[in-house]
Amino acid sequence: MDSSGARWAPHIGLVTIGWLIAAIAATSAVTTGLSGDRPGAVLFGVAALAATVVAAHGTLVRPRLAADAWGVRVRTLGGTRRLDWSEVRLRLATTRRFGRDVTVLEVESDELVVLGWIELGADPRDVHDALTALRTS
Repeated sequence: MDSSGARWAPHIGLVTIGWLIAAIAATSAVTTGLSGDRPGAVLFGVAALAATVVAAHGTLVRPRLAADAWGVRVRTLGGTRRLDWSEVRLRLATTRRFGRDVTVLEVESDELVVLGWIELGADPRDVHDALTALRTS
């Protein structure tokens, strides 16, 4: 993070893996369909579609969160929302999922945006600390 601000986005490696899984699943769908296994082709096709949607989201919403001395910007598929520090409330929330404690960053204004480590590419606690430092600078 420098004095001009900071940005957080999904790790490019995870996005790349998503695209690779989509390509492998699509290839498997075609190959399986040509061999006559229609149910297998449908299953691989659904997997390819799901992987494509996830990878495209990770590609299109970069950076997912950005901040500077004036406020934060949250990027979604619907566009980028600019929020001044006076409009935004930041908090960490911890929930239990699949037997693990999961911490997320909640960015709240008139809408609530919940960001985990996959969307941020970093630990939400570290992002919260960085945002707090930017807000008070």
